Amino acid sequence: MEYTVHQLANLAGVTARTLRYYDQIGLLKPATINSSGYRIYREEEVDRLQQILFYRELGVNLNDIKNIITSPLFNRLEALKEHRARLIDEKKRIELLIANVEKTIAMMEGRIVMTDKEKFEGFKQKMIEENEIKYGKEARKKYGNEAVDASNKKLMNMTEEEYAALEKLTAELNETLKAAYETGDPGSELAQKACELHRQWLMYFWTDYSKEAHMGLAQMYVDDERFKAYYDKIVPGCAEFLRDAMRIYTGIKE
Repeated sequence: MEYTVHQLANLAGVTARTLRYYDQIGLLKPATINSSGYRIYREEEVDRLQQILFYRELGVNLNDIKNIITSPLFNRLEALKEHRARLIDEKKRIELLIANVEKTIAMMEGRIVMTDKEKFEGFKQKMIEENEIKYGKEARKKYGNEAVDASNKKLMNMTEEEYAALEKLTAELNETLKAAYETGDPGSELAQKACELHRQWLMYFWTDYSKEAHMGLAQMYVDDERFKAYYDKIVPGCAEFLRDAMRIYTGIKE
């Protein structure tokens, strides 16, 4: 089968403008341009668009999708298996949220009593799954499955009060990091306070602490573009600043 831009757009449920943009950025080129100047797409492009839309559903940005599917190591079958696993996880999360809503309705109608822990299970599960999608592969490679699973279990067992305290600590950490960066001195009192707050933040997820692991994580914030982007949203250059401050805090220079 061959499709024009509008035909493929209608088939896939996207806009023709989206397909033209994908062509413009080199994400999805048409198979050919016919004599009338129309873009023509064939089976290979249809399959590629399906793959792109799978990744978009998982929240992957277009630049990362392009890097993934243009890599010589890209394997469509393995990618589909990965998508299936993630969709199953998403299904479980949605089912958990539905069960959570049903329990809440029953509680409000006076039919059951719901613990504080049960009220937040669905939200914490979503946080875990989003972290797995974004960073799970690297975290498991670096720290091992046992450590990551223990961290996830610790998060799921958080009380409502602990969860609220974590959110409050996260905001304080980010504000302190920004203020410390403005001093320009990673050894300043503010910068070292930020490192201590970061250690406290980590202990909501980690079961054990070591300066070596903490320093390794700070270095990963610089080396991994996804982590770097998160910290650089606080203030450009924040990831490197935190890494330098952490070298002083831990006493580990490299």
